[in-house]
Amino acid sequence: METNEKKQPILHVRKFDLLFPLVLFYYEITFRLFTGGSLFRMDTLLLIPLCCAYGGVATLICTLSSSRRVNFWLTAALLFLLALPFGVEAFLYREFGIFYNFKAIFNTTGDVMGNFGSEVVRLIFSFRGIFCIAVYLLPTVLFALFGAAPFAVGWHARGMGAARAAAFYVLAILVIHMTPKLELAYSKEYTFQSSVERLGLMTGVGLDAQKQLLGQGTASFEQVDMTRLTAPSQTEQAAAPNAAAEDPVVTPVPTPVVYEPNVLDLPLNEETYDTTDEFRNLDAYVSSLTPSMKNKYTGMFEGKNVIMITAEAFTREVIDPELTPTLYRMYTKGVHFTDYYQFAGAGTIGGEYQHIFGLLPCDDVESILDMTSHRTLLNLPTELALRGYRGAAYHNGESDFYDRDKSHPYLGFTDGFFAFGNGMEDIMGTGWDSCDDDMFKSTVPLYIDKQPFCVYYMTLSGHAPYGTENDHWEENKDRVADLPYSEMVKGYLASNLHLEDAMTYLIGELEAKGIADDTVICLTGDHYPYGLADGNDFSCVDELYGIDEIETDFDRDHNCWLLWSGCLEDMDPIVVDEPTFSMDILPTMLNLFGVDFDSRLLPGRDVFSDAPALIFNWTSVWKTSYGYFFEDEFTQTDMSVQLPANYVEDMRTVVRNKVNYCQSVLANDYFGYILRYIR
Repeated sequence: METNEKKQPILHVRKFDLLFPLVLFYYEITFRLFTGGSLFRMDTLLLIPLCCAYGGVATLICTLSSSRRVNFWLTAALLFLLALPFGVEAFLYREFGIFYNFKAIFNTTGDVMGNFGSEVVRLIFSFRGIFCIAVYLLPTVLFALFGAAPFAVGWHARGMGAARAAAFYVLAILVIHMTPKLELAYSKEYTFQSSVERLGLMTGVGLDAQKQLLGQGTASFEQVDMTRLTAPSQTEQAAAPNAAAEDPVVTPVPTPVVYEPNVLDLPLNEETYDTTDEFRNLDAYVSSLTPSMKNKYTGMFEGKNVIMITAEAFTREVIDPELTPTLYRMYTKGVHFTDYYQFAGAGTIGGEYQHIFGLLPCDDVESILDMTSHRTLLNLPTELALRGYRGAAYHNGESDFYDRDKSHPYLGFTDGFFAFGNGMEDIMGTGWDSCDDDMFKSTVPLYIDKQPFCVYYMTLSGHAPYGTENDHWEENKDRVADLPYSEMVKGYLASNLHLEDAMTYLIGELEAKGIADDTVICLTGDHYPYGLADGNDFSCVDELYGIDEIETDFDRDHNCWLLWSGCLEDMDPIVVDEPTFSMDILPTMLNLFGVDFDSRLLPGRDVFSDAPALIFNWTSVWKTSYGYFFEDEFTQTDMSVQLPANYVEDMRTVVRNKVNYCQSVLANDYFGYILRYIR
C-alpha cells in the first residue's frame, strides 16, 4: 500500500529521516569516548557522511510497512540492535584494551561466561558498566516513550532516500581514498583494530563481514630497496676522511669467521608445481628477502631440553630481587633482553600464537585453531619432535576455553595437550584455576626423566580479577602486605607469586636431577596486565610500571623474555639491547637449538643474527633501532644517524608486507604447501 504523498525533491528530508543518522553518530561518538579515542581528529568528520549513509538504509527498513505500529516497533528494535555492538565492544575494550571482531566474540562468549562469569558480572554492575548500558539504551528508551514512526512511504520517496544514502556513502568513500591515512586503514593496512579506530565501528564491522564472507583475497607485496634503509652513523661518516691522514699501523688481523645463511632448499617459483596465484605471490615475496646469517650462537643449545612458558599477564615489573628471587635470577643470569615487547593483539590466545608460531594473530582468537588445522607446522616443538624429543603441553585452566582442546593437541608436542576436561584433573586431582606451582609440581615428574624433552605451559594464576575476590590474594597477601602499592596492584603481584613459586620448584628439581645446565627455560607473557586497566583508565598499570602516564603502545606493551639455562650462569653476560618482541622468539630458538630453518619464512628475526631489528604490531605501530612509529608519526631516538629521505615510508611498506604475509600464510596454509617438499 502506498500513500498519496506528493512527490518531493531529492533533498527533502522529514524529521524521521534524521533519526537514525543522528543516533548512529551519537553511538559512534560515545564509543570513541569510551575507548579513549580523540574527537579532535579529521576522521571524526568522516563519521557524518558514513552515519548518514547507514542511517538512510535503516530508515528505509523502518518505513516498509503500511502499519504505523509495525514501523514503530521496527524502529525501536533496530535502535536497540544497532546499540548492541557498540555496548559489547565498549565492555570488551574496557576489559582487554583491544577490539574483537564478531567471529571472535561469538566463539568465546560461552567460554568467558562459563569461566569468568563473576568478572563479567562485576564489569556490568559497576558504575561505569551501568553508565555505559544507560548511554546505549537511551535512544531506544526515548523513542519508545516519545517517538513516532511514519506510515509506509511511496516508491518515489523510497527511491529518494536510497539515492541520498548512496550519495553520502560515495562521498565518504571519496574522502577515504583522498586521505592517505584513511585509505590505508580501509584497504592496504586494514585490520579490525585500525578500521574501528579510524573509520568507526559500523564501518569496521562491515569490512570484517566482507572479509569473513569473501576471504582475504590475494595478498599483494610491494618492492622495497632494502639498501636504502641502511643508515650509517655520523661517527663513521666523519671518521672516514681522517683515517687516511694518520700513519697506518700494521696490526694482525684475525681471520673472519664466515657464516652460512639460514636458508633451506625451497621450491620457490618452481613452474613445475601446480600453484595458485596466492602461492606464486608468496613465493615471489619470500625469494625477494635476504636471509639472516648463522652466528656464533648457532647450535649453542643443541640437544638440550626446553621448557616453553607463556605466563598469564606477566610483565617485567613482577621481577624483584627480594619478592621474586628466582625470576630475578633468571632475568639477570640468563640472556638479558633490555628492550622487549609483547604486543597486545588477540588476548591470551593471540599471545600464545605469537610465542609458538612467530606470526601475527591475523584471524584474531581463531588464528591458533586455523593454523593447527593445517597440521603442517613450522615451530620449535614440531622441529624438535622430528629430532627425537618428547613432551606435552599443559594448562591449569579449562581445556575447551578458546577451543584449546581442538588446537593444542596439534601444536607439535608428541604426547599432546592436558588441561582440565581432557586429563589434567587426573594429573592434579583438583579443579581448574589451580595454582601455577601446583601444576608444575604435578607435571614435572611426568617428563623430567624422559630426556630430551620439549614441554609447554600456559599458566593461569596471573589472570584477573585482582584484589580480595581472588583466592590468590588470600594465599599470598602477607608476602605483598608491605609493598607501596594500591590493593589492586598488590593483588596482581600476589597472583604472580605462584609463578615465582613454580619457577623455584622447577629449577630446584632440574638442579636436583643434575640437568639444569642441559635444560633451557623460555618464558614470556601473553599480554600486558589488562586486568589492572579499566577501559582507558590505566592508573593502576601506570602505578605498577612506575610512570606518570602510558602514552604509546610501547609504554603499555613492554614486557620481559626470560631465556635461562644453568649453563649460562657461568658464561659472560649475553645482553641484547636492540628492540625485540615475541615474534623473534621462534627464529632465535631455532637457531640456538641448531635447527636448520629458512629465516625468510618467519617475519621475526634471530636476534643474534645480522638481520636489522624491527618489531611491529599491525602496521601503525613499529620500532627499529633508530626510532618508533606510533599514530602516524615517527620519532627518531638515535640521533647519531642520518636517516635516508624515504626511510619512514619504506619501513611502512616493509611492515605492511610482513602483516600481509602473516595473513596469507594463515589463510592459505603456505607452510603446508612449501614444507611438504623438504620433510
